[in-house]
Amino acid sequence: MRIKEIRSEPIEDILETVLNGYQLRVEIVSETIYCGSWYDDERQTQRGQFHLIGAGECEVTGPMLSHPHLLRGGDLAIFPHGTRHRLAAAPGNANKADSYTSMLCGELEFINGSRNPVLNALPECLIVNAHDGGESFRKLSEVLGQFARDPRLGQRIVMNKLADSLFTLAVCEYAHGASDPRGIFAALADRHLARALDAIHRRPGESWTLDGLAQLAGMSRSAFAQHFTEVMQMPPIAYLTAWRVTQAKQLLRERRLSVAAIAERMGYKSEAAFRKLFKRIEGVGPGKIRSEARSGESSEHPPVER
Repeated sequence: MRIKEIRSEPIEDILETVLNGYQLRVEIVSETIYCGSWYDDERQTQRGQFHLIGAGECEVTGPMLSHPHLLRGGDLAIFPHGTRHRLAAAPGNANKADSYTSMLCGELEFINGSRNPVLNALPECLIVNAHDGGESFRKLSEVLGQFARDPRLGQRIVMNKLADSLFTLAVCEYAHGASDPRGIFAALADRHLARALDAIHRRPGESWTLDGLAQLAGMSRSAFAQHFTEVMQMPPIAYLTAWRVTQAKQLLRERRLSVAAIAERMGYKSEAAFRKLFKRIEGVGPGKIRSEARSGESSEHPPVER
């Protein structure tokens, strides 16, 4: 029997590497039921917020929305930047004593920092309606709701993983259907920039130059540099450097390789040069990241040379 290989498009590969590289963490924090006339003001937070409507209806408003949005069962409202907003009883239901709305509320953040190109390219509010999200989105929402109603061992862990997958689906849906994409989503829709981004993410340790990336993009050096900077809000080599540092932070936390080995893997011939660059960008040296990982979690891996 022949096993069919699942092939992904470059845009999906890049999104996968970015989401994995910046280490997305999604957590369900509450299951809430509102009855009758109600409203709930959500304050500005450092972490992103999301609300998955289980049953009933509610209205969401906020300074980032041009008009109130009605949410129904299966709809997901995401506030990637933690922007303040209000949830309230849907018009017409506020005075009905038997009306209720249930929802799962959660938080999301990228552990590896706020310079995440996906996070920076997302709008203040992202709403995915159940009927627009596709069959996979609807089924995943239903399963998440079922787990919320079925207390069992490992319930919270499974719910968080399902919520992680639901957020990823929402991001992919936005990436493919945004009418006015910006940042990395606009770059991925541009075949020239997508080639360069694909190369950077696949092989960050390669000795990339502006000329080499421009050649991959099929553009002149000056045109590529200008276009990339306009879309991504940073020059190509600066983006490459930021991605290398992000990958290095992940490797430092895993504690399997020495700093020298990580520097070499990320394309730096000198460990000293890598340490200097890392501290300039992160504000702390590689040893600090490693020591925080060591104190923050127990590891079965033997210590490595710092």
